[in-house]
Amino acid sequence: MIARAIKNVCLWPKLDSLGGPTSFQRRLMAGLREQGVEVHHNPEDPDCQVILLIGGTRYLDVLWRARRRGIRILQRLDGMNWLHRRRFMGLRYALRAEYANLNLAFIRRFLADGVIYQSQFARSWWQRVYGGGERWQQVIYNGVDLATFAPYGMHERPADRWRVMVVEGHLRGGSALGLENAIHFVRALQAQETRPVELWIAGDVPEAERAQVTSLAQDVSLTWTGVVSAQRIAYLDRSAHLLFSAELHPACPNAVIEALACGLPVVGFDTGALAEIVVPSAGRVVPYGADPWRLQPPRVEPLVTASREILAGWEAFSRGARQRAEAAFGLEMMTTRYLEAFQAILE
Repeated sequence: MIARAIKNVCLWPKLDSLGGPTSFQRRLMAGLREQGVEVHHNPEDPDCQVILLIGGTRYLDVLWRARRRGIRILQRLDGMNWLHRRRFMGLRYALRAEYANLNLAFIRRFLADGVIYQSQFARSWWQRVYGGGERWQQVIYNGVDLATFAPYGMHERPADRWRVMVVEGHLRGGSALGLENAIHFVRALQAQETRPVELWIAGDVPEAERAQVTSLAQDVSLTWTGVVSAQRIAYLDRSAHLLFSAELHPACPNAVIEALACGLPVVGFDTGALAEIVVPSAGRVVPYGADPWRLQPPRVEPLVTASREILAGWEAFSRGARQRAEAAFGLEMMTTRYLEAFQAILE
């Protein structure tokens, strides 16, 4: 069979908000255009060959019409909504979360010609809950611009204290539990270190959650940076000694990949895909010590021990973090994998 050249791809829907999906869409669009592919957000384009659906959509009729025209549909999936089942965040939020899960599952089962999962964890999660049977599926990790996110460049990494970063797009509702874990971790680390330890948090945190965490952190040096640009995130990563991955059960956290690319070692608990991403030379992933699915508090002592090991040999771990990013998370590599996926579902 003669392979069809990939010339026209729709990334849908158009995303313009804070967080990982928007960053992914922008990066993939730039990568595809560098390869000479026409990329747009119009699923009705008559020349469109493939629609990459980032998550789900309520406009199922658009997908039905695309299928009738012979356009292939590739769905990109991360995790599912689950926190609302363990921590009440309002009836409206819960209904929207359950609808979103069902919408994603319906498209995956009946409309998508293939599914790309962001990690092995995400794939096993979906297949465990909704079964297998995808027409075609593959795991492709997120990628990052290794020139923008790099160890070299401006920074203000302190020499007289340790700085721990938390970077998340949105930390609200049940997700704010990760900030509480960060406070407990930094407090325990400070208790064993002679050098002061400070915590910096970057991301969208509502005032109520911020006030709650600030109250909890009375004896912890805490700095809120708010929402920052990609360039600023790279600067902050270069200005820290550790990134604490706060999210529970992340599918493929961009903040972790960006930190690795900046040479910032990553520490966190073994939930979600973190252990797939962070290899021993780039940081440490330790057992949670409780049931994260029930939002039970973790055991921070093993994480403190691992973090002190990293801080004692920081230069080596920093080099290992960058090497991990170069080996697995480059933007060019991600773009190539997606082009191969588009080709596969066209054959």
